[in-house]
Amino acid sequence: MSYETLRVEERADRVVVTLHRPEARNAISGLMIRELHTVCEQLEQDPKLLLLTGHGGVFAGGADIAELLERGRDEALQGINSRLFERVRRLPMPTLAAVDGWALGGGAELSYACDLRIAGPDAVFGNPEPGLGILAAAGACWRLPELVGESVAKQVLLAGRNLDAAAALAAGLVIDVVPAEKLLDEAHALLDRMARSSATALRLTKLVVDSPGAHPIADDLAQAVLFEGQDKRDRMTLFLNNLNKRGLEKRSSRA
Repeated sequence: MSYETLRVEERADRVVVTLHRPEARNAISGLMIRELHTVCEQLEQDPKLLLLTGHGGVFAGGADIAELLERGRDEALQGINSRLFERVRRLPMPTLAAVDGWALGGGAELSYACDLRIAGPDAVFGNPEPGLGILAAAGACWRLPELVGESVAKQVLLAGRNLDAAAALAAGLVIDVVPAEKLLDEAHALLDRMARSSATALRLTKLVVDSPGAHPIADDLAQAVLFEGQDKRDRMTLFLNNLNKRGLEKRSSRA
């Protein structure tokens, strides 16, 4: 289908979504929210890896302030942004945000909802919502402490600190900082690495990791499903065959 605020590229094992509102620094509008829901529906029905990035050297400069100005109590209670970001968080396959430039407000919260983040050198994460008389209510108040710890999260949420790429890497918010011209290539390389793993194992691992509290029973049930799969047998047999082959080659070289 066609999108007005997104550029969507479908590949065999992943979907690449580029936030595309260049006239507004890719600010997250109501239309973009609806279009991202459509992408989520597609990924729920046909699970694939997701790469999320922004157009023009900006991830997303925040939510659309003109729209926020017109929203009232009823819209806040609908959780317009938060419901989408939670849906992104619960997608069945891993998600990766490739962030260069600004990721502020709702843009930062969208990146926090992804499983992983990789950054360009000009990436900046921040939540300036209190300066606008509101709070970061689309997940930052509880996701960010989980990602970077309470102290750093309060520096961002209360003191208005922005995390540049180096600070985000030091805090563990991003997996790596790479040159801007290599950002998408490195993001795809990371997805390639995950794509080489068992898709079912990735799905169940994400499901268990995201389950609240201690979950040994969930671990056992997920592992039981994987232990019965042919994929596990094939992969472990290949591993052992390669291990034996290397052992034979090593012994042969010593003879």
